[in-house]
Amino acid sequence: METERILYPCYFNAALRRREGRRVPANLAVEKPDIAALKAALSRLGLSFRTEEAHHPSRWMLREGRVLVSWDGRKEELIRTVARAMGGRV
Repeated sequence: METERILYPCYFNAALRRREGRRVPANLAVEKPDIAALKAALSRLGLSFRTEEAHHPSRWMLREGRVLVSWDGRKEELIRTVARAMGGRV
C-alpha cells in the first residue's frame, strides 16, 4: 500500500538554510521553487499526487501550498528524486 508523503516548496529552496526548512543539499536546491515547478517535476516522474492550500509549520506566514505524493520508499529518496527532476544545480 502506497503512503502519501507531503512535500513543501521550501524543501527545495536554494535561498533557505537547512535550519530554515531546506531538505536537499545546496547542489540540488533550486531558485524560487513553487507549487507549479513541483507539480511539473512530479508529472515528469510519472508520480501520482494532489495539491493542497497549506503552509509549512515553520513558515506559517507564507501559504505556498503543499503536494501529497503517493510513494512507498523513504521520504528522503523522494525529495532527492524530485530535486533532480526540478533541475537542481548539480
